[in-house]
This record gives sequence, C-alpha cells and structure tokens, in this order.
Amino acid sequence: MTSADRRFAGRRALVTGASRGIGGGVAERLAAEGADVVLVARTLDQHATLTGSLVETAERVRRHGTRVEVVVADLTDHADRERLVPEAEELLGGPVDILVNNAAAAIYQPLADFPLRRRLVTFEANVHAPLDLMQAVLPGMREAGRGWIVNLSSASARIFDGPPFDLVEPGTDLSVYAASKAALNRITNGMGAEMYGTGVRVNTVQPRAAVLSEGAAMLVGETLREDQVERLEDMVEAVVALCDAPEDLTARICVSLDLIEELGLQVRGLDAESLDEQPTGTAKERA
Repeated sequence: MTSADRRFAGRRALVTGASRGIGGGVAERLAAEGADVVLVARTLDQHATLTGSLVETAERVRRHGTRVEVVVADLTDHADRERLVPEAEELLGGPVDILVNNAAAAIYQPLADFPLRRRLVTFEANVHAPLDLMQAVLPGMREAGRGWIVNLSSASARIFDGPPFDLVEPGTDLSVYAASKAALNRITNGMGAEMYGTGVRVNTVQPRAAVLSEGAAMLVGETLREDQVERLEDMVEAVVALCDAPEDLTARICVSLDLIEELGLQVRGLDAESLDEQPTGTAKERA
C-alpha cells in the first residue's frame, strides 16, 4: 500500500474489545491505512478461556508503522470508562477522531431464570459503556468539526416473528443480549440525528451472517451452517467504511454486506491489501 492510500493517516482511533476478533481486525486495518490506534480490552496477556490478547494484537498492529498504544479496562466498570478517553487522548497526543465501540458482553440464558446481575453486566457493557464513551469523545470531535463513531450491533436485535415461532439456536436465550443491541441501535440513531450538522457521524453496523470470532465460535459456532457465516474481513470492511463516512451517512443501522454492496466496496484484507477471493454471494443472495 502506498502512502497515498493511507486514508486514515493523521487520525487518532480508539477501538474497544481489541484483544481479538472483530475489534482486533478493525484496529489492524485502521493502522494499515495510517491511523494511530489505542487498543482497549480486559485481557492484557492471556484470557482464561479464549485465544488472543492486547499484547498479541498490538504486536500485529505495530507492524504497520503507526503509533499503537494499549489500555486495559473493564467497560462494565464506570471508573474505567471515565478514565479511558482522557488516557487514550494523552497517549495519542490529541483528541480521538474515530471511536469504534466493539466490546460487548454476550450472555445467553433462558429469560425465565436470567439473573439480574447478568442483565446489569450486559447493559453496562453493551449500552452504557458505548454511550459514555461517545459522550466523552464528542467535545473533541465537535471542536474539530469532524468525527466518526461506529457502534457494533447484531441482527439479533430484530424481534421474533410469530406465533408460531420458528426458533433456531440459541433461540430466546439471546433475548437480553438482543435487547441491549436494540437499545444501542436506537441510541446510535438518536445521537447521529442530534450531531447532524456538526461533522460528527454516528452509525451502527452488524454482520449479515455470523462472524466466527473466538467468542462467537465458542457460543454458537457448532450450530451454524456455512451459509450462516461471513468472513471477518467482510465485517471489518464495513466498519472501516463507516470510519470514513461522509457527513450524510449518519444515524444509520447498517448491515455489513448490504453496506459493502451499496457503496460498491472491494473487500480487502486486514493489511488493506487485496484478497484473492470475494464474498461467496452478494448481500441479497446470502440474506
């Protein structure tokens, strides 16, 4: 990739949930296209059950030659959320231009006995943390007259059709998680509308099919068919497109492959180089 292709050169990005999966992929792609990046997650060296860590992601991302910093934070902890943006801005040497709220808590359990403690954790991570971080970066973005906020959502936010109900795994077990993502969609839409005209774009994007990150593979990987899965690179392509969205692309609830098709994008690898293979079908074919 030539220097002319580094569209994020000079921009400062904050990516949560960056120790693995979509967050790690987005961080690498932003750095490959010139952004300085702060990686945020709870896992510095080794997770108890999942592969991937901030140390591993940082090592991979630093190969692209931009500034890469690491902040360990638990986004269900309000004190950690309060310190995160000021710390990131100090590390980056200026206000955050791009915020990617990827970190999430996915706890699947039947609603009939879903405990309050787990509900609180889900909404702290998936709703309150993204909103707190949005509020924290907005002053710098508004002063600069530009900014990009991308929140990661889920197709599970849609309600079940019925009765009768044609449920597939994990069925109603994901309802609390889904409700948190529905709330995030509505907050994103409201924030995008509220910020319209300031230069700050706010959008959500969700995969058309499942992205089998380490966490998703552990939760539902064995239950999915090949046509129910999309590549990590597809999702990352859609996210980074919204990290560079024009002012009139805001307050949207986007779907990865639909957005790629709408914008006529070529899906590239995490290093921003061309992939040999494109998605196996268009968004409409795979819907």
